[in-house]
Amino acid sequence: MIEIKTGKNTFFVGENQEQALAEIHFVPTGAEKIIVDHTYVSDDLRGQGVGEALVEHIVAFARKEGKKIIPLCPFAKSQIDQHKEYQDVLADR
Repeated sequence: MIEIKTGKNTFFVGENQEQALAEIHFVPTGAEKIIVDHTYVSDDLRGQGVGEALVEHIVAFARKEGKKIIPLCPFAKSQIDQHKEYQDVLADR
């Protein structure tokens, strides 16, 4: 199981945020929306579903916080588009 940790405007995998092996970064835009602008997965973790787990984690975070996601990151956008169950957190731009 992948342990996803919370950092400043990021969720990550690894010992600490500065040396993350994988991360998804977001920018708060106020009370209602967050911009997901970057997803990274190191070569060591690729192909293990880590990126997908990070997107799932930020979707759960958005639901919990009552926020909508603006997915500027191509990977996050692709994942949200592929999963109908994530559409409830997709922001109308």
